[in-house]
Amino acid sequence: MPRARSTRVHVPAEVLQIVEALVAAGYEAWCVGGALRDSLLGEEQSDFDVATSATPDQVRSLFSRTIAVGEQYGTIGVLDRHRRLHEVTTFRRDVSTDGRRAVVAWGVSLEDDLARRDFTINAIAYQPLTGEWRDPFGGADDLAARVLRAVGTPAERFREDYLRILRAVRFAARFGLSIDPATWDAACRESPGLAGLSAERVRDEWFKGLRTAADVGELVRLWREVGAAAIWLPGLAAEVPPSLSKRPRDPVLLSVALLDGSGDVLRRLRASNAEIARAEAAEAGRDMPVEAGDEDARRWLARVGGAADDLLQLWELSRGTPAPWADAVRGVRERREPTARKDLAVTGGDLLARGLRGPAVGDALDLLLDRVLHDPSLNQRDTLLSLLEPPA
Repeated sequence: MPRARSTRVHVPAEVLQIVEALVAAGYEAWCVGGALRDSLLGEEQSDFDVATSATPDQVRSLFSRTIAVGEQYGTIGVLDRHRRLHEVTTFRRDVSTDGRRAVVAWGVSLEDDLARRDFTINAIAYQPLTGEWRDPFGGADDLAARVLRAVGTPAERFREDYLRILRAVRFAARFGLSIDPATWDAACRESPGLAGLSAERVRDEWFKGLRTAADVGELVRLWREVGAAAIWLPGLAAEVPPSLSKRPRDPVLLSVALLDGSGDVLRRLRASNAEIARAEAAEAGRDMPVEAGDEDARRWLARVGGAADDLLQLWELSRGTPAPWADAVRGVRERREPTARKDLAVTGGDLLARGLRGPAVGDALDLLLDRVLHDPSLNQRDTLLSLLEPPA
């Protein structure tokens, strides 16, 4: 990987326009953040953040379309002509922190701003108009050496925001970095502070880690060894099949594959109701035995309902091969064979017209569904109604 000081980075025209406007008004403006780090690793990026000596009020007065996305932290969103948002943040330093959030002040230098960042690989700045780099903590060298190192004193960085422990794990697993021993030791010592984080922030880090890790097994190992799993992900698997690292990745299904009681864990992590329901349905159906025949496939689809696709994917994720009944399921679907009440050629209204009432309607629909699961050719309105008639 090239050293930062000899590298030119392609910065999108819309970001360059923001930098040019700030510089023309007499302010410093630098590209910073993850997009810069990723560019040094050879990954094309477009979402560049800008750090500036201008205050939030000055930024707002300079651009016609802005959004206060985090003004208390010095961040103003600037909308370009395509209505894409770019974050512009005033140079800042932490005045106080409680391990979850910081009170910040601005009016400081770029070097002060970089000094408050979490890891050296994220504490790099680039001036796209001049090509100048600022890398006071050797982040580019650490990237070249594949090392993740905290800025300054590691324990202090983690006490400022304990989420940085989970970010360390995510970056290490995503980029294949080894964590500097002093940084790792501090992360392990400070990990009890993770208990004070909001569930939403922890969930977001877990999901981001699952989506981006080069090796999901390495992500899981680091969560366990740093102490984060014991606090937030009890029952996290020790053994991870290599097939779980296939892409694309669904963090809900991976959570089901990796966690005992994933529904309860996702509930604690404040996942959405839909995500929790998916996890619980997949848990309930994953151990249902299925033969490879067509009728077995139909009856399996009837039992698992909307969880079928998740269960098929979960089988393949966990074992590395398609489910033995996947072809039979595909055939049932292609032939549009009935597997649920809604697929029947009769409705509850038809049965009410026949004089059925109350629970008898549901019982009759279940009986008819059972018959067509055995023989889909019976799914004709007159045929189904005749099956309900008493024998002559």
